Amino acid sequence: MKKKIILEDGAVFTGNGFGSDSNKMVELVFNTSMVGYQEIISDPSYTDQAVVMTYPTIGNYGICDEDYETLRPSVSGLVVREYCDEPSNFRCKNTLSEIMIKYDISGVEGIDTRMLTRHIRDYGSCKAYIVDESYDTEKALSELKSWVPKTDQVSRVSTKQSFVYKTDEIGKETVPADKNIVAIDCGMKLNILREFVNHGYNVTVVPWNTSAEEILAKKPDGVFVSNGPGNPEDCRETINTIKGLIGKCPIFGICLGHQIISLAYGAKTYKLKFGHRGGNHPVLYKKTGKLEMTSQNHSYAVVNDSLESTGLCATHMNILDNTIEGVECKKDFVFSVQYHPESAPGPKDSAYLFDVFSENIKSFKEVK
Repeated sequence: MKKKIILEDGAVFTGNGFGSDSNKMVELVFNTSMVGYQEIISDPSYTDQAVVMTYPTIGNYGICDEDYETLRPSVSGLVVREYCDEPSNFRCKNTLSEIMIKYDISGVEGIDTRMLTRHIRDYGSCKAYIVDESYDTEKALSELKSWVPKTDQVSRVSTKQSFVYKTDEIGKETVPADKNIVAIDCGMKLNILREFVNHGYNVTVVPWNTSAEEILAKKPDGVFVSNGPGNPEDCRETINTIKGLIGKCPIFGICLGHQIISLAYGAKTYKLKFGHRGGNHPVLYKKTGKLEMTSQNHSYAVVNDSLESTGLCATHMNILDNTIEGVECKKDFVFSVQYHPESAPGPKDSAYLFDVFSENIKSFKEVK
């Protein structure tokens, strides 16, 4: 089946369909990662978006049961140069297209993805319509113009009830947990939970709108605020929760969690022209002067000048565009980063941040 992608500025790209046959109105973004398409399509941060992959061949190692980042993917579409429907991988259980059909993810292949990526870079992340080739273009453009994207993504992808993700085994060695934390699920990747397990945590995962009082009643050693989709300003309940937790326990945030923490302290956020999505973004750690290669997926960033008088200071900066990649308040034992130290996919340069959280938990207990 032939499909076309109609952008809100009138540009049209035609290719072959794979995955779901559904027509989809989406926000169109691009990702420069060379591997990790399964982790990308199962990352809740891509809810309601279609991802253009700049790496040319996608699907060649299939889908593996152990590599999902959520059990119910919520991305809307995937656009690739060449789709491989005959994967070669001993771990493979399904083809990419089979999983996209299962979870209603529309795919288009045969597109000049380099040209489309440059178009997004020039125009910015944009509304687009993935439709059958026979769909009337003028009608599609009219529908796109009147389409208002939803703002409830976090509530849709967050857990609906609390559950405990306990440390039990790493390989064959049983590891006892010595830290109990509460993780606020705004659309959390599973590899974050795996990393906490690897670092000796028991984790109680709670919905995005859980109050500070409910969290403190669980007597956590620390609180984590996860990644997730959409505009951080739409997460008023989570922002208010963090306000109620500041100074009462150590707090660590990743991606959307970073933005939420910054807003809770009084900083401001803004939408980037086309966001940061890929596995090779260079970030300067100001404390050490060292560069970290990082995995990123976000549309929003913290306004640099807005940190003044908030109590937060910038700890990490993006070398490519000088955006803030990390903040901290030493007094409150609070810190966060804009990128993904748990990777999946991506480099492992920033895994030390889970140890920093552990150190903050220990130091907080000593002073309190």
